[in-house]
Amino acid sequence: MQYTQGGPLLDITMELGELEEVHLPHFVCLGTNPSLRNEMKILHVEEHGVSLEEVHEVTRFHAKILHPKFASISVVLSYIACWNVDVHCDVILYMAIKRSTVISRLYLLLRNSSQKEAVQEREKSQLSQGYSEFLLSCPNGSLKLNNWFALKNPHSTSINPEKIQLLPADTTPSCCKMIMGNTGVDIEMELIGDDERTVWRDMLPIDEYITETHSTSAVLGAGGPAESSLSGSPEQQLRSVRTEFVKRVSRPVLDGLLDRLLQHTVINQEEMESVKVIAERAEKAHDIIDMVLRKGTESCSRMINLLGELDPYLCSQLQIKSVGVPT
Repeated sequence: MQYTQGGPLLDITMELGELEEVHLPHFVCLGTNPSLRNEMKILHVEEHGVSLEEVHEVTRFHAKILHPKFASISVVLSYIACWNVDVHCDVILYMAIKRSTVISRLYLLLRNSSQKEAVQEREKSQLSQGYSEFLLSCPNGSLKLNNWFALKNPHSTSINPEKIQLLPADTTPSCCKMIMGNTGVDIEMELIGDDERTVWRDMLPIDEYITETHSTSAVLGAGGPAESSLSGSPEQQLRSVRTEFVKRVSRPVLDGLLDRLLQHTVINQEEMESVKVIAERAEKAHDIIDMVLRKGTESCSRMINLLGELDPYLCSQLQIKSVGVPT
């Protein structure tokens, strides 16, 4: 039977004792095909060869195995017995302003894979030359692995190539290079599938990318409290500070915010549990703010108020302030 990678490559070394269980992240969307749970296996790579192990339980983002045994140089790979599957994705943009031109590269990545690290390694030299990284909102639903998607931007003068492919986890992602004039407009982007359906849409406000690339805003300033707040609706405020929120918010604040969002019915139990299991702080922050942004202005206002109670200093640094929704 042929297998293809369904999660990141993990190097696990046990020096003493043994593990009761291990939760291995995967990027496969099970909602469109629940039977894939039965097709998941864990592949162990050791000095003497490879072996497959059954999965004890599969959740939305993790596969659990009980009492795993690892050699000192074990590399554990999550594989799934299917190629053309629906997967969860992230979108990352690297951007720089060069005189009168905005140059950016957009990547479509598999979530819970090593692709993000591969892209960051590729872009490392560019960050010292004025480029900045932006974690954009994730697609609302799953996307089909190996499919092509056309990138559209109404203000771009050039997009090359015009389409981007969602590549397997063992492949370094390709990107679309986008060029537009520095005309002081928000950057509107969308990805369109071969069926002409828009699978992803996001907007990067000018205040966010000018701040990020030129470090002129108080958000990236000397660290003192902001003297004024951002204008606009709560949704616009949250969207404009999205990147800084992901960078700055602490893990305890995220956990508290998640519980409070559930308590105030901004999110439901299933949404809370799907985010709570995410181990990486930045990824958890990314998922929380995107989840709330998709719910509209009232939910955004409530999140800002709750964040103000949990971490007023962060709110002052982000310059966000919302009233009108009781907490």
